[in-house]
Amino acid sequence: MTTQEEAPPKVRRALVLSLLNTVIGKFGGFFVSLLLARLLAPEDFGVFAVALVALHAVLSLNELGVSLAIVRWQGDPRTIAPTVTTISTASSALLYVGCWFGAPAFAAAMGSPDAVGVLRLLCVSVLIDGATATAVQLVNRAFRQGAQLAADLLNLVVTCGLTVTLALNGAGAWSLAWGQLAGNALSALMLLKLVDYWPRPGFDRRQARELLAFGLPLAAASFVVFAMLNVDYVVIGRLLDVTALGFYVVAFNLASWPVNTFSVVMRRVSLAAFARVQDSASSRGEALTRLAVILAVPTLPVCAALGVLALPAVTTLYGGKWAAAAVVVQFLAILGVVRVFAELCYDFLVALGRSRVCLWLQVGWFLSLLVALPLGALWNGIAGVAALHAVVASAVVLPAFAGMVRRTGVSLRRLGMALGRPVVGVVVMVGVMFGVRALTEPSAVQLFLGVGAGVLVYVPFVWSLRGRLRELR
Repeated sequence: MTTQEEAPPKVRRALVLSLLNTVIGKFGGFFVSLLLARLLAPEDFGVFAVALVALHAVLSLNELGVSLAIVRWQGDPRTIAPTVTTISTASSALLYVGCWFGAPAFAAAMGSPDAVGVLRLLCVSVLIDGATATAVQLVNRAFRQGAQLAADLLNLVVTCGLTVTLALNGAGAWSLAWGQLAGNALSALMLLKLVDYWPRPGFDRRQARELLAFGLPLAAASFVVFAMLNVDYVVIGRLLDVTALGFYVVAFNLASWPVNTFSVVMRRVSLAAFARVQDSASSRGEALTRLAVILAVPTLPVCAALGVLALPAVTTLYGGKWAAAAVVVQFLAILGVVRVFAELCYDFLVALGRSRVCLWLQVGWFLSLLVALPLGALWNGIAGVAALHAVVASAVVLPAFAGMVRRTGVSLRRLGMALGRPVVGVVVMVGVMFGVRALTEPSAVQLFLGVGAGVLVYVPFVWSLRGRLRELR
């Protein structure tokens, strides 16, 4: 039994390893995507994106949310592990059968009939996910992030190595599917070995009822999040073509860099930080303000640079053939800012027990996109989709989250004043970068000059806030 004195070091070590895992995974994946963008054609990325949308849809429902009960179970979690394993593996098998037979219709609806084979291959990962769901949650419960780090590093190495090798040999979209599947399979075997838990099916009817009552609402919420984050891919695939989808995927990946880096790191501490002060209106408001400022300092300038210098950023990183993605990046950079702060507000509301409010906010976000994005596609192709994505985020979603946060007693005026320095600094930074853009041609030189000059004028505005970073402790 772990004592109270032993627990904090164990949690801190798990957090450090988890952060290391995030940094390595995100940066490793990003640099490999740069390499693949130079080896593959836009239509290859489009075909893979169609398959990936299907995979994410199924994964959002896979194992019906029951595995999370392992983490919160009072008592020995291995008593419910056989029932969890049975539900997980059975549901994943049924979902994969649905994937296999539904692949032709889904690919045709997405405007990419050639994606059928890639979709069927990639979705084998659903079976792997179902078989390892119990082991993954045992790792999380025991804070054994070292085992997760080792498995994820193997996944990264295998996925990247095989994908690049196959791409160099002309395998196209198949290289992405084979690489990801091989990485998932080998890392799953390593994790099972390290945790010393091999899937052992079993079934207890009473446990199954309790597990499904807990897991099904989570699976429903997960599917809503999936729909919200992938409706743009579906709209583009359905109304435009697979090449346009390929350009959009590259743009979205680049513009999501702040979300995938700053927000992921912050969310590992924000929920716990908010939960500790949930009973004090003044303390929770102060906690939200502090974390919002810490998050704003790096997020705002990165998103500003991506928006203003989108063309030289895309052509320098991915190559000239991807220049059409730049107009998409400049709008999605706005979406990136909103997503970062919406996720912080989401964690704040969840910590205060407002999870139902969060669900309805996500449903509203999804329904707004469902109306706006097809209009954007018909109006101006992928640029129109990105523009209306940004409009919905800034004009609908951010005010909605802000309104819900204000209802908890947080002063938005005080929050806005605290964000004044980074906001004013980034406005000045944007002006400088526009000046550099007007005086130079789109190129790597323009990118480095613009970013360098922008950072030089931005830093003085936020230098006095550097002490806030220490408050993460």
